[in-house]
Amino acid sequence: MSTHLPGFDGASGWLNSQPLAPADVHGKVVLVDFWTYTCVNWLRTLPFVRAWAEAYADRGLVVVGVHTPEFPFEQDVDNVSRAVRDLRIGYPVALDADYAVWRAFDNHYWPAVYVAGADGRIEYHHFGEGAYGETERVLQRLLGIDGELVSVAADGIEAAADWDDVGSPETYLGSAQGERFVTSGSPLGLNEWSLAGDWDVEQRATVLNGASGGIAYRFHARDVNLVLRSRDGAVPFRVLVDGEAPAADRGEDADEHGHGTVVEPRLYQLVRTQGPIVDRTFEIVFDAPGVEAYVFTFG
Repeated sequence: MSTHLPGFDGASGWLNSQPLAPADVHGKVVLVDFWTYTCVNWLRTLPFVRAWAEAYADRGLVVVGVHTPEFPFEQDVDNVSRAVRDLRIGYPVALDADYAVWRAFDNHYWPAVYVAGADGRIEYHHFGEGAYGETERVLQRLLGIDGELVSVAADGIEAAADWDDVGSPETYLGSAQGERFVTSGSPLGLNEWSLAGDWDVEQRATVLNGASGGIAYRFHARDVNLVLRSRDGAVPFRVLVDGEAPAADRGEDADEHGHGTVVEPRLYQLVRTQGPIVDRTFEIVFDAPGVEAYVFTFG
């Protein structure tokens, strides 16, 4: 990891700002946040980064988001621009489609935060979720502030995971990283998944060929999220939990009957359990071909 702020010369573009050169951040405290917009771990950190950007902008803090894509569709500037708008990100965002900034920082994680002091020296870093109070105290120290920490009330997809009850891991559905797949018709054990219908398991995603098809997953968590993309227009879907409509356990992207639609490529929150967390079976059924399913995440 570099000991000094490497700069952003490798960025392929910028959102919310003109390109930032070293002179533009000279004498400022800089927080660099590496992200990719479908990453649920990053989404759960966003309320804090957004709050720090708002609280300390007038005190000498510059927040720069570096969007380094994990999936091919996250290289599309229009998709990133939509995410920036929908997620209410107002600070500068460097587009890092070629991983040039990622490599300059020798970074390996989403999310990752680096904090540099006014002299450009990196004073602090944190990988993953958490350590929000610790990170903000570093910011305050470098800014010469002794005050209360910001108050953050996160909800929806940005709400913290129920870590005590997350018993299901991130699960990729493409051949490059996929695991725990079970042939359709076999009973599912915890954290196993199966397909119904005509699907192609490609390197990065599983793609529906038939007019309809489904994915089932046996999970233990409060939340079920799935990164989805449609190759050709909007695709309706229905979510079932233990064979029934989710009702009050629906996620943000499904109604009480389990109905929803894949429109833009992004992470879809499909289940948020309201009661006790136990092993349950999630199913999603699509009504048109061309859906790409990338990764399950849980919270």
